[in-house]
Amino acid sequence: MNKQISFKEAVTILILMLVVLGWGVIGFGLSPQIPVLTVIALLIFWLQIRGFEWEEVMKGISQGISTAIVPIFIFLLIGTLIAVWIQAGIIPSLMVLGFHMISSHFFVPSVFLVCSLVGLAIGSGFTTVSTVGIALFGMGSTLGINPALTAGAIISGAVFGDKMSPLSDSTNLASAVAEADLFDHIKNMMWSTIPAFIGSLLFFFFLGQSNKATSLAGIAAVESSLRQHFSVSFWAALPIILMFVCAWKKVPAIQTLFANIFLSVAMIFVQNPGFKMQKLAALIESGYVSNSGNKTVDALLTRGGISSMMGTVSLIIMTLALGGILMHLGIIDSAMKPLVERLKKPGWLILTTIMAGIGINLFVGEQYLSVILPANAFKPAYKRIGLDPLALSRVLEDGGSVINYLIPWGVAGSFVASALGVPVLDFLPFTMFSLLSPVFSILSGFTGIGLKWKKEKVA
Repeated sequence: MNKQISFKEAVTILILMLVVLGWGVIGFGLSPQIPVLTVIALLIFWLQIRGFEWEEVMKGISQGISTAIVPIFIFLLIGTLIAVWIQAGIIPSLMVLGFHMISSHFFVPSVFLVCSLVGLAIGSGFTTVSTVGIALFGMGSTLGINPALTAGAIISGAVFGDKMSPLSDSTNLASAVAEADLFDHIKNMMWSTIPAFIGSLLFFFFLGQSNKATSLAGIAAVESSLRQHFSVSFWAALPIILMFVCAWKKVPAIQTLFANIFLSVAMIFVQNPGFKMQKLAALIESGYVSNSGNKTVDALLTRGGISSMMGTVSLIIMTLALGGILMHLGIIDSAMKPLVERLKKPGWLILTTIMAGIGINLFVGEQYLSVILPANAFKPAYKRIGLDPLALSRVLEDGGSVINYLIPWGVAGSFVASALGVPVLDFLPFTMFSLLSPVFSILSGFTGIGLKWKKEKVA
């Protein structure tokens, strides 16, 4: 039996996968894990009918999952960090500080700007969302602002900062696989990133003005509850300062998270010398449970812990297993190769690369693969028509890493939905930076504005 997968067959498989995923998540409102698991089962069943060896299927699964070890460990540490930051009073202190610094009339654009700066400084969208983002989200809920709008501003700022930071894993990855210099890559991204940033800021400024005025009594009640049940003080700045120092020193993410967790735990015991180790273990495992009596505070600050990340961890394992099968058995390669061979004009090449990145996010749900796979597939085409590697590296970010936050079954989308408690489909229309980035990148390809060619342009 011929086991070579044709273009039509590969495209049919991918379309049916997307139908099952979309039908399950959007149509029936299921958690992403169930549709993804269903797709894996159907794909394995089809491969067995086609005569593929079981060992090859398992090899694809193993290769896919093997790339998830470090991200899984980081997510578990982030879950721990959220819990100890709440217990130590860091997130409550940020909320109280924010109440005094940010005007409710300009809250939404302020959230976008703050998260942009924090993300730029630490180079991690996930860490920005799960620390400063949670505090800002709590403020927005207290102010009566649409949670989906606040989440969209938080994620947009975090993604911008992550994308433009030299400390970002995804930014380093895009420049590396495209064979471009990191800082030249960041500079060249400004052609699409700056317009997307300005457009997002204007969007949040005007849309944020439509929110109704909020009673100061409600804010005062939340602040009073926070001060009564948490240690709110300037000492809460220590873990945040440590995070910035580690970023400045280029300390790896795992080491940074461990150092921050240890410092936060030390602060817990200094504030409450009678805090028991058993309670600390329960905090790390199950997260913080708020019993302040204020419904708003309890809803916002009951979160964190290793267990809160297990849904995301299971999704990572399943999506990467699916991606491993699709890559190892050549399904994605068969679907993309004929397109690459026919692309000769820069506008259509960039548009196709963007769509490929979005497609990988939709089919596989993994941020890094949405950068790596289009890079390997389209790199020869960019070289053939004379485009600089910087043109490819920018497109990989605009259509790959930033889009994963908008996919309900995507690793990034699932993570922020869990961290903020807002479904992906709710905040998707408000995550303006991720929506605008690919648009400006495509416009650059067709207009030639900001498009980077090699010094000797091929005719």
